[in-house]
Amino acid sequence: MVGPQISQGQGKRTARRVLATEPQLRVEVSAEEISTLLGIQGVNLITYTATIKPDGTLHGEGEGAFATPDGQTVTWKGLGVGRFGEAGAVYYCGSLSYTTTSPQFARLNGLAGIFQFEVDAQGNTRSTAFEMAPAGAAQSAGA
Repeated sequence: MVGPQISQGQGKRTARRVLATEPQLRVEVSAEEISTLLGIQGVNLITYTATIKPDGTLHGEGEGAFATPDGQTVTWKGLGVGRFGEAGAVYYCGSLSYTTTSPQFARLNGLAGIFQFEVDAQGNTRSTAFEMAPAGAAQSAGA
């Protein structure tokens, strides 16, 4: 069962580059967002690679880091599927695994994030993630 929202962010795509054209096109994308994670504001640095599946949908794998102004960090890895939208927009959804040594974010180590991420035609990004705890684990009452 999907739990409460744990993060949201808005930002801008900062780079795109082609990593490979054979055996299939693989593109790397980076973005930077001002985000909140468990209600705490920080910066989320995002890098993912995307390949186009035979049916035209996208396979994406990414990783990144969230950092607060006082130096707390959370790293994450993600896996998702996506699709193209109008004028070059891209929409993804998938899962996130978090790692941190920060006591304030420690509970993220034991849950998955279910995310939605989009980049519009102008390179503006928007993301949200919701908590998903393993079966048998007690979910928190909120973020």
